[in-house]
Amino acid sequence: MTVLADVGVIGGSGLYSLLEGATEHAVRTPYGEPSDPITVADISGRRIAFLPRHGRDHRFPPHRIPYRANLWALREIGVRQILAPCAVGGLLPALGPGTFVLPDQLVDRTSGRPQTFYDDGAVHVSFADPYCPTGRTTVKAVAGRTGFDLVDGGTMVVIEGPRFSTRAESGWYASLGGTVVNMTGQPEAVLARELALCYTAIALVTDLDAGVEGDHGVTQEEVFRVFGENTARLRTLLLDVAAALPEGADCSCHHALDGLTLPSPPHPGRRSRP
Repeated sequence: MTVLADVGVIGGSGLYSLLEGATEHAVRTPYGEPSDPITVADISGRRIAFLPRHGRDHRFPPHRIPYRANLWALREIGVRQILAPCAVGGLLPALGPGTFVLPDQLVDRTSGRPQTFYDDGAVHVSFADPYCPTGRTTVKAVAGRTGFDLVDGGTMVVIEGPRFSTRAESGWYASLGGTVVNMTGQPEAVLARELALCYTAIALVTDLDAGVEGDHGVTQEEVFRVFGENTARLRTLLLDVAAALPEGADCSCHHALDGLTLPSPPHPGRRSRP
């Protein structure tokens, strides 16, 4: 396929559109269709692609998102750098609603999701540092230049969902060193690594998780409300960062498969696992 964009944004809950005046592209992959057609637009001289993680009508719950199709489709159209905004719960009292966090680590507590493109053969890809150093540096630089308040660093605990955590679970995640909790950051991050893509998560805290403080648990209404209140700020940050990402940078993410081979798509006569 012709290269359509080099920067991709995978939008989370509450961010179902990002680009104005965009063209829409339907992309089929060996893993089925992505969450939605990909929209592409020219922003500040960069070709940027946008894909709503849950679909524009929010039809995919976290455990049913077609993660492999989403990442494969973005790479297929030329994307090599991905920004991944997401809604998270804060596991520390200081991280209240409206706080933006730039995580540098991840703990996977999901189960049953396809975690790899390598369904055949033993291939082991390094994942010690799950987020792109170039992307994180660019986000910090843009935030500093524009006065955008951002917490640098933190561990994102990714749970299976779709339910929210119990108070005991929330307290446990915090005791393990977790900073924020989320339902979609994995396997998205590792699948990007297996395709040698840069992947940078930007987390918006929409609530304090159940075990942190307060007398009520997290609600979906609260999450959507806080995300909606911060959508304009997030959109500005994303577009500024996308425009500032260095073109053709020799990032370590692009060397993730040195000595290995890119994953092969499923054989046409064999049905891939969902």
